Amino acid sequence: MANEINPAATPPKATRKEVIAVVLGAAVEFFDFSAYATFAVMIGHVFFPSDNPFTSLLLSVSVFGIGFIVRPLGAIFIGSYADRVGRKPAMLLTMVFMTIGTGGLVFLPGYETIGMAAPVLLVLVRMLQGLAWGGEAGPATTFIMEAAPAGKRAFYTSWQIVAQGLAGISAGVIGYTLTVLLSPHDLAAWGWRVPFAFGLLILPIAIYLRRNLRETYQSDNSEASHSTGSLLGEV
Repeated sequence: MANEINPAATPPKATRKEVIAVVLGAAVEFFDFSAYATFAVMIGHVFFPSDNPFTSLLLSVSVFGIGFIVRPLGAIFIGSYADRVGRKPAMLLTMVFMTIGTGGLVFLPGYETIGMAAPVLLVLVRMLQGLAWGGEAGPATTFIMEAAPAGKRAFYTSWQIVAQGLAGISAGVIGYTLTVLLSPHDLAAWGWRVPFAFGLLILPIAIYLRRNLRETYQSDNSEASHSTGSLLGEV
């Protein structure tokens, strides 16, 4: 078929830098999800103010859950995209989605500033992050498996889980540190945004590293693959 993807004749072997580029992006995405869970109470106060603290928290956690609901959609559509144009463009696309989503949590004004637009935009931000995280796992893991040296596929792929675990621990440590260093007022006002700002600073590094990845799959429709891949490669 014209659009069929076939393995490259001599798939490139993954270098240490390429493995870092792939797992770093996955780690940042998992970090952002963990940071949201850590600061769900503060986020609820900012975007869903209520006389009942439980209602505020419930709405905040519900938005957190939206990120998980759309994950399967990200896995299906971005995974299919990776099979059409390659792993690298798909992984760059997830980074773009995550950058927009994380930036929203850093800069998005609260309910008191823009009213109902704040929770609506928060939902959209979380949907983008969910699509990114769902679409990340397939292409990233497949890339590592395809590029891993012979006899080391499981070992190389395991770093995906290692990175996610370290990201979750890091989010908890940063959350605890902020609660110790900041007053409750500062933590609720702006301190909860600090972890997302940290993630936003890391994302450009991940994007830069991923732009230099070597594609492990090639499309028979080289012209279409090249045009699409080039577009995302310039992000």
